[in-house]
Amino acid sequence: MQDNATEVTAAGIARLAGVGRAAVSNWRRRHADFPKPVGGTETSPSFALAEVEAWLRKQGKLAEVPLRERVWQQLAGHPEGPLTALVHTGCVLLLIHERPTVWLDASAGSDARLAAMLPGALEKVLTPRVGGVRGRGGAGVGGARAGVGVGAGAGGAAGGGVGGGVNAAYGRPAVSGAFGQAGVNGPSNPPAVNTGSASPGVNSGPETSGVNSGSVASSVNSGAASPGVKTGSVASGVNSGPAVPGVDPDPTALGVSPAPTVPAVNSSPTAPTVNTPPTVHNDPAVHNPASVGGESAVHNASTVHNRPTVHSTPPGTSATAITAGSPPTPALTPPTGPQLLPSAPLLRGAAELAAEIGARQTFEFLLGRHLDANPRQYTLTPAELAGLMADLAGPARTVLDPACGTGALLRAVDPRPGQELYAQDNAPELAALSALRLALHSRATVRAAVGDTLRADAHPGLLADAVLCHPPFNERNWGHDELAYDPRWEYGFPARTESELAWVQHALARLTDGGTAVLLMPPAAASRRSGRRIRADLLRRGALRAVVALPVGAAPPYNIPLHLWVLRRPDRTPAAPEVLLVDTGRFAGEARGGPDWEAVREAVLDAWRAFAREGRLAERPGLARSVPVIELLDDDVDLAPARHLPPAAVADGAEQLTQVRERLGETLRLTADLTPPPADPAPPARWPLTTVGELARGGALVMRTGGNGGHARVPVLTDHDVLAGTAPSGTLPESEEEAVLTEPGDVVVPVLGGGAMARVIDGATGGAALGRNLVLLRPDRTALDPWFLAGFLRGTANNRQASSYASTATRLDVRRLHLPRLPLEEQLRYGARFRALDEFERALRHASRLGEQLVRGMYDGLTDGTVAPD
Repeated sequence: MQDNATEVTAAGIARLAGVGRAAVSNWRRRHADFPKPVGGTETSPSFALAEVEAWLRKQGKLAEVPLRERVWQQLAGHPEGPLTALVHTGCVLLLIHERPTVWLDASAGSDARLAAMLPGALEKVLTPRVGGVRGRGGAGVGGARAGVGVGAGAGGAAGGGVGGGVNAAYGRPAVSGAFGQAGVNGPSNPPAVNTGSASPGVNSGPETSGVNSGSVASSVNSGAASPGVKTGSVASGVNSGPAVPGVDPDPTALGVSPAPTVPAVNSSPTAPTVNTPPTVHNDPAVHNPASVGGESAVHNASTVHNRPTVHSTPPGTSATAITAGSPPTPALTPPTGPQLLPSAPLLRGAAELAAEIGARQTFEFLLGRHLDANPRQYTLTPAELAGLMADLAGPARTVLDPACGTGALLRAVDPRPGQELYAQDNAPELAALSALRLALHSRATVRAAVGDTLRADAHPGLLADAVLCHPPFNERNWGHDELAYDPRWEYGFPARTESELAWVQHALARLTDGGTAVLLMPPAAASRRSGRRIRADLLRRGALRAVVALPVGAAPPYNIPLHLWVLRRPDRTPAAPEVLLVDTGRFAGEARGGPDWEAVREAVLDAWRAFAREGRLAERPGLARSVPVIELLDDDVDLAPARHLPPAAVADGAEQLTQVRERLGETLRLTADLTPPPADPAPPARWPLTTVGELARGGALVMRTGGNGGHARVPVLTDHDVLAGTAPSGTLPESEEEAVLTEPGDVVVPVLGGGAMARVIDGATGGAALGRNLVLLRPDRTALDPWFLAGFLRGTANNRQASSYASTATRLDVRRLHLPRLPLEEQLRYGARFRALDEFERALRHASRLGEQLVRGMYDGLTDGTVAPD
């Protein structure tokens, strides 16, 4: 019954049945029992997935539907949306990955039983893997001294042990200190809020106090002798006992947590209090299973650290004593039974798919399909770029990504024993998906949180070994006005237009001494005048170590060459610092598939590792050099690598131009030899015609469409490669659907752009994956010659008749392309002529490229003085 809530569109039905959209429209007209629409619009209706599957099964059209397609349709049509469905599915896949027997037991009964059992099982898995937010060596939120509870980690728990507190680490003042350590909300010696052993605090027990903590205390909001908030003298009840010393001071006190003689919160109607409603520990109760780790948990938005109440400054209160912000919101809250019930059919399908391909691969497949279906909603970091950034940062035990997105950067980090991965994102769904993705990918402890990193940092006490970040670009509303006195701005207060420099300084503030940060930056950040003072201070103090210019197309936005900034938190100021500048623009790909990542990776890492060892790098013309900082500290402090690198191959420029000229001459002579002979006039031919669609139905050829990456990492033939006659140069994201691999003799046709083009695959191109917007035709060589087929498909009139127009794009319907019915012997005659024309066309293209190279080289040589004008 619950699966009826999952809806599917006509396009989804077509994919389920392996047919086109037109077939679904025909079924609706021809079959009176076809399911009726349950949603959508009149022009784009949606149908109940369960009803559609039942009808297809009845008609015998569902037998070969892949399991992964059925699961994807259930996820895409989930009544709460695909993101909620992805989170529910990821939680269950993590349960299957960690405790498969628990899942088998829970899934043995009805959907209602499954939904009732899952929350408890998920909590036991999610809590130790992704359950809290804390700084390294500090304590989590709502944990216990022994590391129990949401937010407790391996290093301790919330409010317990030495130095306990919210995000307390490395001796920095913490919220919720212990053993006399100063918390943010109190002086150095009096007991702090949420303290640990032997300190009176909130919700304390007879000997050990703290929030839900202590090895001896066993009661919530109770205590026999410890003064606390809403505690009694003997009884161990909730909010019991009047006239008990409390946490908050009177209006004339300087701290929020002074001596225990101050009247208690809410204990007297005449006492002035800081925490009027909402109260310190309001309902729901501390151990409510539905509230663990969520907004209604112990430290929710209405509790002690509520910014509008506790941290407003009452009369006579020192503003400097009130600095703590709202507690971090964990990225994942275990879903409740009612929330999981509509997802039960999806969860069972995902478990079935996980049994075939694995839990991790199932989640990656579903996440990848969702990202591909919504390309404009997300700014993704390509896997190759993420791997390069992780390699530049080097091996690290604690890694932070303060703008994690879908977790691509942290996923690229090499695993290490005892590794901790910290993440934060302003979008709750992305933070949750990142947490699940990372937990499924490695055994590292994952601490993911939701929130605006610059305004509400979830890891203020963290000192990480490495920071990886792809921040949002050109943000004006990043907190310029309210963060003017933030201690993170060690190198200068960023201008309103310099949000990227705010992210740079945030990354440096979260690094341990000697730690490395790698950020993806827009090229303007290296040269804008508004940021020159910060750039200068980064250089003087040795924090900025390298700037790498990436090729065009490396990452979105694909039309500009982005930069990588490599920074280190200096443990000492270098005597004569130098900065590494690298320009990899030469490795830009000719197609839209992206740059030559292998060449980019090799060039960047080789230069960086040599520079890291020696502190300087010998000049590599056109590619890299280390520049003394003093040379960059001018009025502009321009860090763009291209402006500081000598041109490539200065010494042998003239010799290279001579070689290019010789190759051009050879190519021009070959082109002259391949020039077609004069055309003999002939009367118009009247052949019997057929279409590609008819040939496909008759078995004379096989049609395939591209766009899936599969598992194998092979070159991808793009539509641009076909049009330009170049080698395969594209990439596709890895997917569970098998890639279509080309074979010699295949004919590939682009379907966008309106041009008349078809390419016969040769031995050098065979084995490449078929890219998007391409149709592959594999002829039966006993009935159809490939060159004959490709030649007639290129006819201009043929393409014009088979083209359709949608909006501003022209799309080719390959099935409607015509070609004559000729015997194989006649086809071979035409095919030989078409092949000769193809060789002539290739020679012309090669000559054109060599001519452009010669002209550009001559201009460059004459202007830089390496070529004499005589």
